[in-house]
Amino acid sequence: MQDYHINHLKELESESIYIIREVAAQFEKPVLLFSGGKDSLIIAHLAKKAFYPAKIPFPLLHVDTGHNFPETIEFRDKLVKELGVHLIVGSVQASIDKGRATEEKGFNASRNALQTVTLLDTLEEYKFDAAMGGARRDEEKARAKERFFSHRDEFGQWDPKNQRPELWNLFNGKKNVGEHFRIFPISNWTEMDVWQYILSENIEIPSIYLSHTRKCFLRDGALLAQSDFINMRPEEEIKEMIVRFRTIGDMTCTGAVESKAATIREIIEEVASARTTERGTRSDDKRSETAMEDRKKQGYF
Repeated sequence: MQDYHINHLKELESESIYIIREVAAQFEKPVLLFSGGKDSLIIAHLAKKAFYPAKIPFPLLHVDTGHNFPETIEFRDKLVKELGVHLIVGSVQASIDKGRATEEKGFNASRNALQTVTLLDTLEEYKFDAAMGGARRDEEKARAKERFFSHRDEFGQWDPKNQRPELWNLFNGKKNVGEHFRIFPISNWTEMDVWQYILSENIEIPSIYLSHTRKCFLRDGALLAQSDFINMRPEEEIKEMIVRFRTIGDMTCTGAVESKAATIREIIEEVASARTTERGTRSDDKRSETAMEDRKKQGYF
């Protein structure tokens, strides 16, 4: 059984490295979308393997909402220094200051959706023609519709009904001027695969993925961390809890889970018994039945 798991992870690794190398071969100016989360961290690790002993031949791009977990930013900067790669930061606050995006108001205000305009503006500014991301098909039903090479039109928009067939590992990266592709090298991975690979490769992760004590409050079924970025309702009560995060995103919409999993092995055991996907903790996905797909059509990750 152990050999099966090792072989399975090696097959996934081989497929993803092949796709990353195809991106480097087919596109003139690719970039890796990097949030500091486990999925983009996996792709950075795979890219390091794909081109070793040379350095990763493309920059990393982080769309910074300004409302990130401090632990995420600290980890991002540390990793970039270790990898020796160039980091580009697209600022949502700068988009707001320029009038390109409008700050949401109210108790449920979030900058998560505002990342779209910042991402598209940054891709246009640097003329990137391929943006690799860590989305996986098991995360959410809209992401299950993505191809490995996902075409975006000249406005950065996604049409799920107008994607190219991908047969026998043949990927079509041809495009018109102004268009680009989103590439998802770990589409076939599951959350369990990601954690087992992190364990097998001994990959360092941000501390908030592991159990820790944090002040949280419950809102609409999501356990949110206390933050200066969140307007709290009078009836909401802050409690000190032992939690961890299954995803990393904007603090205003990224929910925690109560957990005592303090090691990767304990996380794997926890994931094995989980009955919801990790994006089940994201309040932004619950705004409507098609929240993710609507955002993706507009140019979101």
